[in-house]
Amino acid sequence: MQKLDLPFDYKEAAAIERRRDQEKQRQCRIFNAKVRTIGLDVDAIDQQVLEKKAQEEDDRRRDDAFNSDAVRNSKIGQLLEMRQNEDIRELNKKLNEYRMLHQQAGHRREFDLNDPDRLKKTLSNRMFDDDPKCTSSGLQKFDGEDLSNPSRNQFQKEQMREWLIQQIQDKRRAQENLKEANHLHDLKRQELDERLVRLEEAERLCKMNIDRATSDFNYALMNERKEKERLKKQQDEDDNATEIANCIYGDILTENPVVAQSGFGVHRVIPDRWKGMSPQQLAEIRDTQIRQCIENKKKRDDEEKLNKNWDEIRAAQARSGILVERELNRNQKDCLQQLADENRRLAQEQKAQQEFLNKEVYTNPPTAAYFMQFNTTSR
Repeated sequence: MQKLDLPFDYKEAAAIERRRDQEKQRQCRIFNAKVRTIGLDVDAIDQQVLEKKAQEEDDRRRDDAFNSDAVRNSKIGQLLEMRQNEDIRELNKKLNEYRMLHQQAGHRREFDLNDPDRLKKTLSNRMFDDDPKCTSSGLQKFDGEDLSNPSRNQFQKEQMREWLIQQIQDKRRAQENLKEANHLHDLKRQELDERLVRLEEAERLCKMNIDRATSDFNYALMNERKEKERLKKQQDEDDNATEIANCIYGDILTENPVVAQSGFGVHRVIPDRWKGMSPQQLAEIRDTQIRQCIENKKKRDDEEKLNKNWDEIRAAQARSGILVERELNRNQKDCLQQLADENRRLAQEQKAQQEFLNKEVYTNPPTAAYFMQFNTTSR
């Protein structure tokens, strides 16, 4: 009989489990075509991934630093723009105040002639009921007219008093709101001014240094320019004196024909001193012109003959080129026809071979069970 109560061997079970794990790892390596055929260095790839992440982190920190600088510069620009707008608004306000105080239309000398309220300022024909100007013939006053004037005036006074009290209350509330807004605005402005103090101080120092350097450079340029102007003036004076002396004592103003002779040869003259050509020189020039006309005519005739010969040669070459091109086209058509026939014959042979393989050779195609028996183990 077999003994069934044998003790469990943990060492053998561990060995079996280890072999199973090794077999699974081996199957992962073997069944993975990419690892089996190409191979991968996982450690190197992990190191590259870590380096790439570190590089991306450095780029991100650099971009954050650039963005912080851009935001700070943008805020500084906004503060400077706000200050500039405030200064412009203050200047416009002062300008409007000056115009309201010192440039009113009523201050003009001719305003009384162009006053639109001129008729309103004149006295009316009837100022009140007992106006002595209201005569009987003027028809401005009649008996029984305006009897409720005292009560109406009292009612209007009461109404004006209520309106005035309401306006005072509205004005007081508006002043309180404006005071609170101004207080908040002053606090904000104080905070902005404290932030801009250091920037303004640095800007002032930088501007001071730039102004000092610019002033020194401009002073040096001024001295250099003055020295150049002095030297140029002295040179102009010397040149003018020399030119005056040459004009007085030279041969330019004389009638000496020798003055027109050039130092580069006897056939050359100085244009500004030349007195004209002699008859012998004019006759020589005319003979030379006639001889040149004859030579030019002969040269044109020779060129016409040469061009005519070249035209005949080009026409002959064009005719022979057309004949050669026609021959090449005929040969190309024959080659294409032969190639088409050969391709048609090869297609028929390939079709017959494929039919033979499908009907005679591949008569037993494999099923899915045939492929399932592969890659089941690494051995």
